[in-house]
Amino acid sequence: MIIEDNNKKNDKIALKKDKNPDLSANSIVSDEGYEKNIRPLNFDDYIGQKSIKETLKISIAASKKRNSRLDHLLFYGPPGLGKTTLAAIIALEMNSSIKITSAPSIERPRDIIGILMQLKENDVLFIDEIHRLNKIAEEILYPAMEDFALDLTTGKSQSAKSMRIPIPKFTLIGATTKAGALSGPLRDRFGMIHRLEFYNVEELSQIVIRTAKILNFEIDLNGAIEIAKRSRCTPRIANRLVKRSADWAIVKGNGVITKEIATEALNALEIDECGLDSVDRSLLGIMINSFDGGPVGIETLAVALGEDIRTIEDVYEPFLIQKGFIARTPRGRKVTKLAYEHLGYNFSSSQISLF
Repeated sequence: MIIEDNNKKNDKIALKKDKNPDLSANSIVSDEGYEKNIRPLNFDDYIGQKSIKETLKISIAASKKRNSRLDHLLFYGPPGLGKTTLAAIIALEMNSSIKITSAPSIERPRDIIGILMQLKENDVLFIDEIHRLNKIAEEILYPAMEDFALDLTTGKSQSAKSMRIPIPKFTLIGATTKAGALSGPLRDRFGMIHRLEFYNVEELSQIVIRTAKILNFEIDLNGAIEIAKRSRCTPRIANRLVKRSADWAIVKGNGVITKEIATEALNALEIDECGLDSVDRSLLGIMINSFDGGPVGIETLAVALGEDIRTIEDVYEPFLIQKGFIARTPRGRKVTKLAYEHLGYNFSSSQISLF
């Protein structure tokens, strides 16, 4: 299977299903190969999202028996939960090639047409941030997804001619953090739609241990749990914190990531025991000190915090809502009693009416 990133057309990584990354304690993975080596290549190595994996296994097995392509899939959920990794695993399981691109990079009609024309039979096309596709590119995708054809128009005014060009049958896998931002016609063309959920501490601990092994670092269970607890329920963040804790273990310890080493490292990074970083605490603090806990509009909050609205909505807010620190209401965002207690603020009885 070939994984091809449309944004780096010359960077092709050949992945063979019968050759897994070397996870032995004697192999040291360089920073350049870090992301590639920690990425699971099969469902057994992919930790978490159990129900989605089981459903996908059945769908893939059925497609193989029918000797047909897999239905188009849509994955949605917060960033860093493994949508791209799942797409790559699906392509491997289907013995197909995968072309990876993102919606913001598809600026002109010829961009999406060029991608579709390069596909081969049963290829997988992965489009990240698919909710950001422009209208023209989206309309080009409609007949491509349904009829495996491109409807093109040549010429202008009275000399204009329409023609339909067939393309190979393929599977489109879309990923988005905002399923509600997709248009109805595009969303309805996906045969399978799956929401990826946040990870629990047990699942993240397994991911942390696996990543530490790839990085050739020893880690004890308590150290793994401590990193997992502070990883915002997100594998991508957990993997990043493993590297930072490993650095700390080299300089401050004996090379083993213990609970004490992990705690010291993550405290230095200003990541507290619930996974909140300095920006999270600033956001909650502004809402409490400047707006009496809310409600406050997202635009006002973005200006007060000095952050982009999209960053707040996509990066910070989902985790804070999931942890029960913020509540969204029709009037705006509100800080909950739990957040007051976590940050050490007094929660007066008069504020209970806000919730």
